Amino acid sequence: MKKLFLVVITSVVFVSLNAQGVKIGVKAGANINKMSGVSFSDAYNLSYQVGGFLEIDFSKKIGIQPEILFSQSQTNTVSGFNSIYTGISNAVSGTAVKYNQLNIPILLRYNIGKLLTINAGPQYSIVINQNENLLVNGKNAFKSGDFSLVSGVQLNLGSLRVYGRYNVGLSNINDIDNKDQWKSQQMQLGFGFRF
Repeated sequence: MKKLFLVVITSVVFVSLNAQGVKIGVKAGANINKMSGVSFSDAYNLSYQVGGFLEIDFSKKIGIQPEILFSQSQTNTVSGFNSIYTGISNAVSGTAVKYNQLNIPILLRYNIGKLLTINAGPQYSIVINQNENLLVNGKNAFKSGDFSLVSGVQLNLGSLRVYGRYNVGLSNINDIDNKDQWKSQQMQLGFGFRF
């Protein structure tokens, strides 16, 4: 999966050199996320994301939008967590588990006029926490990478960007065992500024 992603990144760099227009920008916003699986609560939790993006247009209608985002996610374990994972002495039910990721989406841009853009594409996320305590950030429990699909819309108000999107995880990111499938789900709302 990582090799495929490196091929995609290399292709994006090559294609951007031949594009009609390349613009750079910064963005920040809210993550509203949850983790599916019996180990976690079904409620959504609020966190944040911040990063940068490129808008690479091949025509007035079509382009791509690669991004790099620092993203924090949070979820809560449920009362059954300790009975499922008895070997984890520090796993306390009802505890918020935070983990930080570097999200790298590569989105297709379809411009509907100048005001509205539809985005869709793959995203690869890398867990980047330094501390390995399950309750602090979940690095011991979560795999180092997550592959997901992203779709959303973006309002283009001059240089200002207002966006909303939905990310659905395709990978099981449970790195403890195969007792439970963990998949991420995330809504993102935010603002960006294109230079």
